[in-house]
Amino acid sequence: MFLTRPASHLLFFFILFYFISYKWETVSTDGVEYCDKLRLGQYRCEGPKINDETQEPENCTDLVAYVDCKPAPSIYCRFSNGTEFKFSGEEVGFQKPIPCRNVSGYSYKVAVALSLFLGWLGADRFYLGYPALGLLKFCTVGFCGIGSLIDFMLISMQIVGPADGSSYIVDYYGARLTRLTITNETFRKTQTGP
Repeated sequence: MFLTRPASHLLFFFILFYFISYKWETVSTDGVEYCDKLRLGQYRCEGPKINDETQEPENCTDLVAYVDCKPAPSIYCRFSNGTEFKFSGEEVGFQKPIPCRNVSGYSYKVAVALSLFLGWLGADRFYLGYPALGLLKFCTVGFCGIGSLIDFMLISMQIVGPADGSSYIVDYYGARLTRLTITNETFRKTQTGP
């Protein structure tokens, strides 16, 4: 019923050989992944170079910027052209896309300050590119103060932005608001997790 001692040793060596050959098979260079498919911890990305005027990455085009990523030492991966390379940790393996925003010169700090101190004159709306609303606020003394208070809250929460549709200039590493939106397509996406 039970295995004899030589048979149990033979079974142990068979199982050991199976796991060792399985490990060799997964380490072989035939299954080398592309560098941009590496898992977190297998690469390190540099921070983006920030433009002092816009507070956005310098290479921002179409709301996307790219940063250089370096695979960890002794990592094998393929470049986008298919060439395999063993990295030492100093070579750039791929460029990772990061989101950026379209800004056109309207400062968030200036808009909030104008709204707080000169909102009753409509200066905030003139600054953001809404001259008709600015004139209306000027003529009605900020809708008797109520409109000034409402505009101050809307500008502070970044609900009212520049008239050209761009975003405010906010410090890159400062506090930013990210708007979450729900559309008709949102609920149709399949759940990927538990």
